[in-house]
Order: sequence, then structure tokens, then C-alpha cells
Amino acid sequence: MSLTYLLQVTGVAETAVKTVETMGTKEQSLWTIVARSSVGFGLVINIALALMLGYAVFVFVERFLALRKASKEEDNFLAKIKEYLTEGKIDQAKDYCSRSTSPSARMLEKGIARIGKPIESIAASIENTGKLEVLRLEQRLSFLATAAGAAPMIGFLGTTIGMVVVFIDLENATALEIKTIAPGIMTAMVTTVAGLIVGIVSFMGYNYLVGRIGKVVYQMENAALEFMDLLNSPGK
Repeated sequence: MSLTYLLQVTGVAETAVKTVETMGTKEQSLWTIVARSSVGFGLVINIALALMLGYAVFVFVERFLALRKASKEEDNFLAKIKEYLTEGKIDQAKDYCSRSTSPSARMLEKGIARIGKPIESIAASIENTGKLEVLRLEQRLSFLATAAGAAPMIGFLGTTIGMVVVFIDLENATALEIKTIAPGIMTAMVTTVAGLIVGIVSFMGYNYLVGRIGKVVYQMENAALEFMDLLNSPGK
């Protein structure tokens, strides 16, 4: 490799660096990019997605705390209930359940209150109470499921509107410049990203909470089965 060739390569590299430095790129903050995309109908799309994201986060945090509280049971809770019922202390068993905040305790409290009636009546009372408790655990989760599917579609609507704006600006422009099409493209891209972010957050939050609800429901079913087994035992 000759020295002349190396000098030529070095000269080309220096020229390229100077060109880049001369042209430069202006860094923009995230808020600036969002503000530039919030023009016309893009503003409506961004506000809608921001509200959806805020409420989705609120629902996730609120349900997470509620499920964490519901999944906590006192140590030896079922053993204590069995002890009270075996000794015939029905009132003490009801009071013990009323002091607990778990869905299993509220469900068993209804069953204990019906002791002395037919087994079918007790089982129906426990089942109905369990359904109400599950509905209470699942409240507002439907929003997360809706947002997981609707947010990307809203973002895609913003993409379509942004591209329409680009074509309108191109039709009205006298010369093709990047500044002419930049606002429409910015709206299209930002709304797409925002919609995907809201959809992903909602989808992951929904599936996580459904898994936590499944664990609480398992605890409720286990408590109900042990309670019914106790009532059906020969000694009871």
C-alpha cells in the first residue's frame, strides 16, 4: 500500500468530518418532539393516549395493592376456623372471619352464618359470595384489556392522519423541503410510538393482574373445599 494512497484516504476522512461538523444536528428533547407532533388532530390523539396511559397506570397500581392485600392470610387461618367449629364455637368463628380482610374470610363468614341449614344452602351461599368477591377483584381490569387493543389502533389513526397532512402539505408547497413534510411525519411517528407504549403497558399489566387474581381464587377455592369437608365429616 503506497503512502500516496494513505494520504488520500486521510484527506477524504478529514473532509467528511469537517462536513459533518459543518452540517451538525440539532438535539431535541423528548418534550420538544411531542410538542411538534401535537399539531391539529395530533394534539387530540396525544392527549387521548396520555389520559389512557395515566389511567392504566392508576388501575394497575390500585389493583396490585388490592390483590396483595387480598392474598395475605393470617397464619393457620383455616386451622383456627376448624378448631372453633369443632368445639362448637360458631360465634367466635364468625368474629374471627369478620376481623380478616381476605376474600376467603368473607366467603367463609357467609357459610358459617348458615350452619344448621341444609348443606346445599351453605354451598350455594359460599359459591355466590365467592363470585361476588371475584368480581370485586376484577373491577376496572376491563379497561386494561380495552386499552391494550384500542391504544395501538388510536396510534395508527394518528399515523394515517399524519400522512394525510403530509400529502396536503406537499400539494400546497411550491418546493419540496424537509420542513414541509416534517410536521405530518412527526405526528405520524409519535402517535404510533405512543399508541404502542400504552398498548404494551396495558397488556402486560392486565396479564400480570390476571395471574395474581388466579392465585387469590385458588386460595378461596381451597378454603371453601376444606370448610365443606369439615361440615361433611362424620363428627360434625
